[in-house]
Amino acid sequence: MTGVAYAAGGGAAAGGAGGIASFIPLILIFGVFYFMLIRPQQRQAKLQQQFLDELKTGNKVVTKGGIHGTITGLTDSVVTLEIADKVRIKVSRSAIAGPVTKEGAPAQIKPAGG
Repeated sequence: MTGVAYAAGGGAAAGGAGGIASFIPLILIFGVFYFMLIRPQQRQAKLQQQFLDELKTGNKVVTKGGIHGTITGLTDSVVTLEIADKVRIKVSRSAIAGPVTKEGAPAQIKPAGG
């Protein structure tokens, strides 16, 4: 009888070490998600915020809705766009998607180093 109790006790101690080892794949998966998804998304959001902070009158931009225009006025939260001669609209600063290239296509916001 004591042999059975001793064997059960030894198995419980080994199970405790196995419990920690079972979390290693979960930690590795979280690490992969962080470096492949979360970190690049945070970097892109930082670049977008930097672009919005650097807006100035005369910039040609495109909104998230696809409207192309030239900035004629700025406040902390509102951008006035001229979309045609003497046709101006006001949009939220956060609705600006990005700059427009010389060809008229929306440009991607990229880091300065690459």
